[in-house]
Amino acid sequence: MAGKRRGGKKIAKFSKKMQKKLVVLFVIIALLLLGLIVRLMYIEHTSGKKYEKKVLSQQKYDSTVIPYQRGNITDCKGTILATSVDVYNVILDCKVLNSDSADIDPTIDALITCFPQLNETDLRNLITDKPKSQYNVLAKKLSYEEIRTFEDMQAAEKEASDKKSGDAEKKGKINGVWFEKEYQREYPYGSLASAVVGFTTSGNLGMNGVENSYNSVLNGTNGREYGYLNSDSNFEKTVIDAQNGNDVTLTIDANIQKIVEDKIAAFEEEYRDAAREGAGSKHVGVIVMNPQNAEVLAMANYPNYDSSNPRDLSAYYTQEEIDAMDDDAELDALNQLWSNFCITYTYEPGSTVKPFTVSCGLDTGTLDPNRTFICDGYETISGHDIHCVNTNGHGLETVEDALKNSCNDALMQMSYDIGPENFSKYQQIFGFGTKTNIDLPGEARTDSLIYTEDQLSTINLATNSFGQNFNVTMIQVASAFCSIINGGNYYQPHVVKKITDENGNVIREDNGTLLKKTVSSSTSELLKQYLYATVSDGTGKYAKVPGYSMGGKTGTAQKLPRGQGNYLVSFIGFAPVDNPQLLVYVVVDEPNAEEEFHSTFAQEIAKGIFEETLPYLNIYPDEDIVVTEETDPAEAPADGTTDVPDSAPEDSMVDQTPDIAEETVPPEDGLQPQDVAQ
Repeated sequence: MAGKRRGGKKIAKFSKKMQKKLVVLFVIIALLLLGLIVRLMYIEHTSGKKYEKKVLSQQKYDSTVIPYQRGNITDCKGTILATSVDVYNVILDCKVLNSDSADIDPTIDALITCFPQLNETDLRNLITDKPKSQYNVLAKKLSYEEIRTFEDMQAAEKEASDKKSGDAEKKGKINGVWFEKEYQREYPYGSLASAVVGFTTSGNLGMNGVENSYNSVLNGTNGREYGYLNSDSNFEKTVIDAQNGNDVTLTIDANIQKIVEDKIAAFEEEYRDAAREGAGSKHVGVIVMNPQNAEVLAMANYPNYDSSNPRDLSAYYTQEEIDAMDDDAELDALNQLWSNFCITYTYEPGSTVKPFTVSCGLDTGTLDPNRTFICDGYETISGHDIHCVNTNGHGLETVEDALKNSCNDALMQMSYDIGPENFSKYQQIFGFGTKTNIDLPGEARTDSLIYTEDQLSTINLATNSFGQNFNVTMIQVASAFCSIINGGNYYQPHVVKKITDENGNVIREDNGTLLKKTVSSSTSELLKQYLYATVSDGTGKYAKVPGYSMGGKTGTAQKLPRGQGNYLVSFIGFAPVDNPQLLVYVVVDEPNAEEEFHSTFAQEIAKGIFEETLPYLNIYPDEDIVVTEETDPAEAPADGTTDVPDSAPEDSMVDQTPDIAEETVPPEDGLQPQDVAQ
């Protein structure tokens, strides 16, 4: 039926069928829109971050690294030994500067005024040659004081421009310069405790000492600042803060460390050119410990280096010698300089191990404390005469006398009763042949430098009993010695007391880790008595500090090749005797003297350290002062470990033990001092 006409026109009319189709179409479109909305919501929920990154990656943005600050290294009382200070790089953004040519002249004028090392011609060439460059380093590692003038000029100009009209601003302004902050490692006390503290290279990489062994603890994580223009040209910024490194507090006491290093320096100066041209010794090593928990209070050696300038060889070589070095020679010289003698070098200890032999005998019951020995000046073993220091013999000797007089003959007789099984077992108990695992890098291995039980023939056992023909490190001897004077408790030696975060919260603390029992408390008490006699009236009397009860033991060891007159001498002592609070171990390698074998070279260093350190630690005198006659160290007798077989038998290690002077190693896996140069 045709539609009705209105005013002569035909009026169109939707049929019901068409209306239904429209309704269906509307519903479909609505459902599609609803589905799209749901889909967008799902994508936003599950993948919003991913697409946000894609969008941001298509926008114009800047990204700036926020550097972390490496943690401080302090001594036990908070004295800063290593820290990271703010420094700034001057950065020029040529693109920004060229955006308004009126800014170029005032910016260049400000730069050359505040930073005299910059050249106007070079700056103009840079701006012209790299007009789009946004990162140009003009100066590096400037202190805040050096950049402050420039910042003040910028601030003054901005303040002035804010007060002026827009026309005045068109005269030009300082623009396109910013400062990139980073940190520079500094060592306020230079060479003090450098062997323990170490140093770093670029990139905050620790290369030695605690800087190396605690590198991951001291380092933090860089932050970052992101800035970008979004699609609406609005600037958006996101900042992820840097996480600074943790602080490390050492067991080292800077004052005691200074005392030790001063005594070493004085010794080197006193004996310089004494018998031959050169330094007072080849090496000196000193360890000062708290024997009750094996905390290292000081650790030093000669030669050493300045942590602030670790590649400087000028203190030990002439400029002509340095210039003549090729890369390998220079690297070798640096390795020698950076090595920590106290943990990386091995040597024959000499008579300082006699207390361990006696401890072994007493603890196993193979040595009666009331036993006596006849010293006639030598022992004949396998056809070889092994002499005592007193070739005429000491005569009748008690166990105490054997230590007091450092009698080789008596010690060899003890070794026969102790036997290879007990001797080898107690070497392991005392830690000889194994690493102490002190928390410093480069500790030498000595497992191949001692005899196993089946290798301890009669002559090897005899020479080992007085400290010849096997090798140790200083930290091994010091740690083990602590145990035989503190009641038999072997603690883990360590140089780090605690670790704290940047807010001072303690993350980890080490008050001493007891690892094992070495000897009984009764054996320890006897040893302290014997060692007291050694210092009071024996070979160690030259280390005696009047007014203090002290114990200790001397050591003298011939170096390979035998018979060349080269010796390593030592002294290890403690005070007070009843309750030891301070242990000092000194090793002098080849003292510069006509007769190197006098242990008093080590004793005079030790005595000087005791004299100043005991009062500093508030350890008071505990006995009457007895005035004794001073003896020139060069005139004092040796302590008894100066003679081994003239011709070593085939099963002896005499020809296999490494000579520290030559830095050779025995077969298999013996190690030299660790190379740390890169």
